Amino acid sequence: MTSFVPEAVAAVPDLRRYQSRLLAASPIVARGRVREVIGLLVEIEGISARLGELCAIERPGEEAVLAEIVGFRGERTLAMPLGELRGVQSGAAVTSRGVLTMVPVGPGVLGRVLDGLGRPIDGRGPITADFVRPGAGTSPHVLQRRRIEHTLTTGVRAVDGILTCGLGQRIGIFAGSGVGKSTVLGMIARRASTDVTVIALIGERGREVREFIERDLGPDGLARCVVVVSTSDEPAPLRLNAAWVATTIAEEFRAQGQDVSLLMDSVTRFAMARREIGLALGEAPAMKGYTPSVFSQLSRLLERAGTADRGSITAFYTVLVESDDLNEPIADTVRGTLDGHVVLSRDLAAQNHYPAIDIANSVSRVMPAVASPRHLEYAARLRELLARYERSRDLVQIGAYEAGTDPALDEAIMRLPAIEAFLRQRPDEFDDLEATITQLEAAVEGAPMPGADLPAGAADVAATPITPADPLENFDEVANVVSEVIR
Repeated sequence: MTSFVPEAVAAVPDLRRYQSRLLAASPIVARGRVREVIGLLVEIEGISARLGELCAIERPGEEAVLAEIVGFRGERTLAMPLGELRGVQSGAAVTSRGVLTMVPVGPGVLGRVLDGLGRPIDGRGPITADFVRPGAGTSPHVLQRRRIEHTLTTGVRAVDGILTCGLGQRIGIFAGSGVGKSTVLGMIARRASTDVTVIALIGERGREVREFIERDLGPDGLARCVVVVSTSDEPAPLRLNAAWVATTIAEEFRAQGQDVSLLMDSVTRFAMARREIGLALGEAPAMKGYTPSVFSQLSRLLERAGTADRGSITAFYTVLVESDDLNEPIADTVRGTLDGHVVLSRDLAAQNHYPAIDIANSVSRVMPAVASPRHLEYAARLRELLARYERSRDLVQIGAYEAGTDPALDEAIMRLPAIEAFLRQRPDEFDDLEATITQLEAAVEGAPMPGADLPAGAADVAATPITPADPLENFDEVANVVSEVIR
């Protein structure tokens, strides 16, 4: 017997897309007036609004400027503008929009470039997103987070081979200015073995945004990406919101069961924006002027990534290290929160060694859970060889080391060219994980490369047969050379 479904019932549209809008909206339109402007803080009288809500400040003869409610002082509401305050006068009318920041999510945002409020800025018209979500989300429940068990391929040999990442891991990329972190992010964005990539460029120079999109990302990379941009000249609330917008977009793809790469450059600019807001509100500064709310907001942001009951967000957060000090407050806090860190070295960059990843000071905390025993053995072997060479680098370079004195050092010197060739990589190069492991094996276990490319003072060592030697032989000669170097 055929069931009958009335045509009117069958044509009912899916109204779930409007649910979040209705929950976030306020049916009451509040109006107030500007009473005081101090720096970037606007004090409004006669308006009652929620934290994070948007309001419009009218300007005579000009378009109203948006502002975000950031606090309260007595009977007055405190707001920070999302645009230029020029033209605002005392007593100017303020209208509350009654809504929190809502973020368009879903497949409709792929290939688009958005600002810190989730609005398109790529000139391709409005976004046809099926759903919107509040920007202030929460992290997954601790017992709903699945274990990290599957490998993520980034396309960067040094990362895949020695600092192997897993789907759902959170990694920090620590670097000073000008050592190639944007290039590393571009390589990961193009080649990461995930379904979707979300990129947040926070506090970047305006010139670099288009360069990153066109040069580092490219048309193919952009097609599977969402880019959220807030440059350094924009107000602190926009820079802060850009991080929440990007995270919210990534969370929606994760909720659909997809694996997402979230690349944020940089989390330091996020912390600086939060510090700017906190100091304007009168919050007491703590370490290096950072207010306590900075560190609580950092933890909230970083914990929203990772695994959930389905899908995953593998997050790469760059940390702009001030004065190359890895122990400054933001770097130290982020390093202690994340599941691994990749350190870029200015010394390696000065030697034209790109990507300038300092293997000795970098670590992936989930690598033992996702890499095979064979892979772990080769990675450990490479670390040992590099560490052995670094301990005696000065002696080798000044020619004070004699072959045969230390067989372990002799092997490290012979294998150094192959190791460096493995760690260096052009931005347009790409190897899958199996090819990377094969090259890693060749670098640490295969036949050593010719000694012509060895560091200065080491070529003769590579050409000399390794034979046991008396540890005290030529001791006086070596001691004299070292003394001269010290003087």
